[in-house]
Amino acid sequence: MLQTFKTSVNEVQEKLINIGNDLVTANEIIVDAITDCNVEKFNNARDYIKNISSKTNEIDNLIIKILALYTPEAKDLRQVVAYFKITNELSRACANTRSFIRGFTDICTDLEEDTISEYAIPMQNSTIRAVKTAVSMISCNDSDELRERYEEVLIEENKTDDLYSMIEKNLIQKAETSSGEFEKYHRMLRALRKSEKIAGRAISMANLLLYANVGGSLQAS
Repeated sequence: MLQTFKTSVNEVQEKLINIGNDLVTANEIIVDAITDCNVEKFNNARDYIKNISSKTNEIDNLIIKILALYTPEAKDLRQVVAYFKITNELSRACANTRSFIRGFTDICTDLEEDTISEYAIPMQNSTIRAVKTAVSMISCNDSDELRERYEEVLIEENKTDDLYSMIEKNLIQKAETSSGEFEKYHRMLRALRKSEKIAGRAISMANLLLYANVGGSLQAS
């Protein structure tokens, strides 16, 4: 039973990693798309995160089957429960990415070049690093290495928070001095907020993966 359990868990890991890698690729393409407001590139990024609900449902059904067949305990149970929750985090991260693409496509040409280069692109790059590191934790079994990677995700997620706070302050100041353009700046902030939320999903995944390995309490939002 142990071998078949491990095989099933490895299958779950592989499927989670595949979705995570596609999410990373989509966000990497977005960086290029942001630079020149390239709609074709935005659409290409969207292609990598299609049909996520069916993919996560497939993983959830596999996890339910694992719980029913093997009734895992202790660390094995923590691991399976964490994966069950991570499918939701990946789904939400993909939804945030789609929303970011949709929102940024609408406001890209209105953003000044310095705002894009100083805030939007660095924030997106930190988001990518956060997600990529969180996904790499799925196949990591060393507790010390997991803790180090968790800290890396936390650092990048904090960067996205800081950058969003700066761009929020910058755009609000512009809105206050630009009569009749409040809605435009509000749409900009709403779009950029999605990038920050993707990083938030990455830290939730990292929390779950740390919990799966070392125990403690669940901290995913």
